[in-house]
Amino acid sequence: MTKVRALAYAHNGVPESASEGGKSLLTKTGKTAVNAATKPIGSPVGKAMSKAKGESTAVKESISLFRGPSPAASSASTVGVARGSKPASDDLIAAMRQFDDRSILVTGGSGSFGRRFVDTLLRHSRARRVVIFSRDEYKHYEMAQLLEPLGTERLRFFIGDVRDSDRLELATRETDFIVHAAALKQVPAAEYNPFECIRTNVSGAENVVRAALRNNVSRVIALSTDKAANPINLYGASKLASDKIFIAANNLTGKSDTRFSVVRYGNVVGSRGSVIPFFRKLVADGTDHLPITDERMTRFWITLQQGVNFVITSFTVMRGGEIFVPKIPSMRIVDLARCFAPDLPFRIVGIRPGEKLHEVMVTEDDSRLTLELGDRYVIEPAFAWWQRAPYTASGAKPVSDGFRFASDTNTDWLNGPRLQMLLAEAY
Repeated sequence: MTKVRALAYAHNGVPESASEGGKSLLTKTGKTAVNAATKPIGSPVGKAMSKAKGESTAVKESISLFRGPSPAASSASTVGVARGSKPASDDLIAAMRQFDDRSILVTGGSGSFGRRFVDTLLRHSRARRVVIFSRDEYKHYEMAQLLEPLGTERLRFFIGDVRDSDRLELATRETDFIVHAAALKQVPAAEYNPFECIRTNVSGAENVVRAALRNNVSRVIALSTDKAANPINLYGASKLASDKIFIAANNLTGKSDTRFSVVRYGNVVGSRGSVIPFFRKLVADGTDHLPITDERMTRFWITLQQGVNFVITSFTVMRGGEIFVPKIPSMRIVDLARCFAPDLPFRIVGIRPGEKLHEVMVTEDDSRLTLELGDRYVIEPAFAWWQRAPYTASGAKPVSDGFRFASDTNTDWLNGPRLQMLLAEAY
């Protein structure tokens, strides 16, 4: 494996050059080194990099997305790549080359993640077709208007629900990549509407797997959540079941090239229903206090663009069956509140049903199957055919037995300035 210039990403997801970070795997064809991640899967290099069961091809060591910003990054614009205020690096663009002349389908594609992912594809890839699959026709209209300056001739808006297997199978024809982002995500809503949560998050996952297998989709990544690790609420339990479905789907692929993996991350800064827009609204409305569920509570935080970048790089690394977990920072809820309103008092309101004090993304029981690889952890599947060698050849190392990646024991903590960088990118 040839070592090349490494990269680092600022905390707001904007890539920049650096002297430390991840490495790119280069495959030599004759005397020319070719970045395998930039080749279509159907090309000779792409086939050589195919993650077939048991093969020993070394995987690409991932691009660093989540280490702290350099001094140069701190003074630079904090608006994400997709907003177009700062050009993407050559290396991020190289990672996008895997989508060139390919068809990508995004379930839940009109949601927050889907919009940013599609925006990034349109700006930095030459994808042949991008299918937005979701239920809300008005969101489709809004999204088409929003993306019109980038050119929408490559977009296809499919009205459909992941519960509807026939419609999903129809939308998946001639598709190369699937990002499964559709889910019911609100913890209280899932507790009150359990049947609906199961139909979308569990049965919907099964339908995505069946559609991908029947249409010979090459790569599928499902988005998960920190609440799926040791879940105590129905939303987390349903996403754990979804994760298991996608991982086990690799046992059903036979001789096909279809591979399934999962990306698991924490709270998205500024996402609908999260505490940050809630605090912002209270402060704007002139509240005399901020409600805090528990002074001890901590959470993981990630920006939307960081999440999109992480999914993109996970596609280049995946062999099938992994759960990819980014190394992202934590913050105490009381510190978050102080950043918004340092002079306002707190009022303790208690933890809602289904909430945890702290979130976990890698449990102690998962530690025996977990590797540390650059900016991420990789939870390996317990498959008889699985081989660790390709990851260890790229520098991955097993974590210690009993390792736990949790929001309260994290070694990376957000402070006020870093939170402001995340908020600038989110808003």
